[in-house]
Amino acid sequence: MPHTSDSPDTDNARASVPRPAPQDVRTVACVGAGVIGGGWVAHFLARGYDVRAWDPAPDAEARLRRLVDAAWPALERIGLAPGASPARLTVTDTLEEAVSEAQFVQESAPEKLELKRELLAKLDVATPAGIVIASSTSGYPMTDMQTEAVTPGRLVVGHPFNPPYLIPLVEVVGGEHTDAAAVEWASRFYEVAGKSVITMEREVPGFIANRLQEALWREALHMVANGEATVREIDRSITEGPGLRWAFMGPMLTFALAGGEGGMAHMLDHFGPSLKSPWTRLDAPELDRALYDAVVAGCEDASDGRTIADLVAERDRGVIDVLRATGRLPGTGAR
Repeated sequence: MPHTSDSPDTDNARASVPRPAPQDVRTVACVGAGVIGGGWVAHFLARGYDVRAWDPAPDAEARLRRLVDAAWPALERIGLAPGASPARLTVTDTLEEAVSEAQFVQESAPEKLELKRELLAKLDVATPAGIVIASSTSGYPMTDMQTEAVTPGRLVVGHPFNPPYLIPLVEVVGGEHTDAAAVEWASRFYEVAGKSVITMEREVPGFIANRLQEALWREALHMVANGEATVREIDRSITEGPGLRWAFMGPMLTFALAGGEGGMAHMLDHFGPSLKSPWTRLDAPELDRALYDAVVAGCEDASDGRTIADLVAERDRGVIDVLRATGRLPGTGAR
């Protein structure tokens, strides 16, 4: 269970700044500037923050600025916070420069456990004492990642969804050595920053949404591997079917409606026996070369000649349209 205190006395002796109230944060550090980290950079810039970013790749700055430029038209469409500008991005030469004045740190390094452990430990040393550090990990429990940190109490998971600058959800959870106050602070900060937050009470590998996505993904791979459906058919089965309902009502309430006036109870009475039917195969299929090639070729076919940039723009327009149609466009932030 998380600790119940988060006092400065628990932090190691180094340069310290007071932990600001979530609504008073002005400077955010983003460590890791790939697809997810870059998406976070775009999101925080659009919310009016000063963003300091660092990534060890030699071409990181050029790639990051291209990503921000590509995302900006969509962000302008949904509305920018006062003062928001790509000019508020600083790309630093070192990790230490990125976090030296940070009031919040978002780590988005590749999904490798040892790398996460080492990087979070370095961030813990370099970041001013008391400042919350969040990891964008898509599956690792914080308990497994905070093992090398001197002050693990301020380390939390802040798991976003791609692209972070448009998809509202972020899942927040601490590890066994995370202070409860740090989890509470991170959840509130993300809310101020325009996210829709699920604060999880316990660690679950893969968290909530990724576990559900993974089940669907595994079944889709089985269907491709067995020649039961094409990539195009699988995607259409969601976009033209349950995905339309899931955009505003999750799978549980959707199934409850299948029970009519009797709700979920009637649905379970009526359809419960089908849980024993061979409709799913949750064990992952063997990702051999044949399946690999089939999935890649299927995606190329389904793209109909559109480039990745074309598809990103199409996705962003679609997400904005869904958010607008369902009344869930993020606000421009209480800043």
